[in-house]
Amino acid sequence: MASPKIFLTGATGYIGGEGLYTIAHAHPDWQLSALVRSKEKAAQLSSKYPQIRVVLGDLDSVDIIAEEVKNADIVFNFADCDHVTSAQAIAKGAQQHTPEQPLWLIHTSGTGILTVEDQRANTIGIERPKEYNDWDGVSELVNLPADALHRNVDEIILNAGKQNPSSVHTAIVCPPTIYGPGRGPVNTKSMQAYMLSSAVLSRGKGFLVGKGENVWHEVHVQDLSGVYLALGDAAAAGGGKASWGDEGYYLAENGSFVWGDIQREVAKQAHLQGFITSSEVDMLDINEVKKCHPFGHYLWGTNSRGRAIRARKLLGWNPQKPRLIDLIPEIVALEAKELHLR
Repeated sequence: MASPKIFLTGATGYIGGEGLYTIAHAHPDWQLSALVRSKEKAAQLSSKYPQIRVVLGDLDSVDIIAEEVKNADIVFNFADCDHVTSAQAIAKGAQQHTPEQPLWLIHTSGTGILTVEDQRANTIGIERPKEYNDWDGVSELVNLPADALHRNVDEIILNAGKQNPSSVHTAIVCPPTIYGPGRGPVNTKSMQAYMLSSAVLSRGKGFLVGKGENVWHEVHVQDLSGVYLALGDAAAAGGGKASWGDEGYYLAENGSFVWGDIQREVAKQAHLQGFITSSEVDMLDINEVKKCHPFGHYLWGTNSRGRAIRARKLLGWNPQKPRLIDLIPEIVALEAKELHLR
């Protein structure tokens, strides 16, 4: 592929903006097009990337999305991983491809899909030992139960490849807790640890979600974008060393953490920075957590344990950025600033 045509969704979002930054800087010769839902955000994107063709439309602009996917060589779907309509539009456009002009479809899911046991049992703060992986455990990931978060959209993407395996090559990137400053044109901030910090600052005291023993994995956003770039490079090379289709499922993480450690560290840093009077934490039940944030029980109380082997083995991915716990001081400071506490 001399100069592949790339179509991106979610390019003004956190993951997509960082992905766009990484791809555009690595490949200034690639022909990039980005779906943007407002003229204001289009102007923000164009000011930093004047070479990118802006496609005005939102995730419900099904005809626009299908047409762009039909005309692209590589699609990066960075947008809402629970948006069924846009996934169906992408799948529709994908079916217009042929073995002579195949599509390489790189979709973003999320390891919320691994929280299914806690979601079913409505449990928070307990440790579950079950750990997934994307190497010898990949068949489990592509066959998770239908009620797992994000699974319905994963299935739409996977089925787009199964229907025409010689014309549509799919890869799913499934990041865990993401943190760190993004380098995109609009949204540069993540959610989970940031919302936790905001909740502690607003409440005036730290807290544990249940016992705080639940485990997630983590990745810095600037390490995560390396997985997308490696997959894009592989796609441009006709598939490269990457896995596609049923084995093309990539957990993108750089180790695990216990949520209680993060919750205690947020309280400690908020106290050290003078925003709360003590570093003590309360133990909250599920209803109290929901008062701090309607989805707090899921964001900070579930288990999501999945090891990323595939990107390391096949793509040479080697995450280097600091760990989440090391960035809590700056995350607390950022949230305090947004809450006008300083």
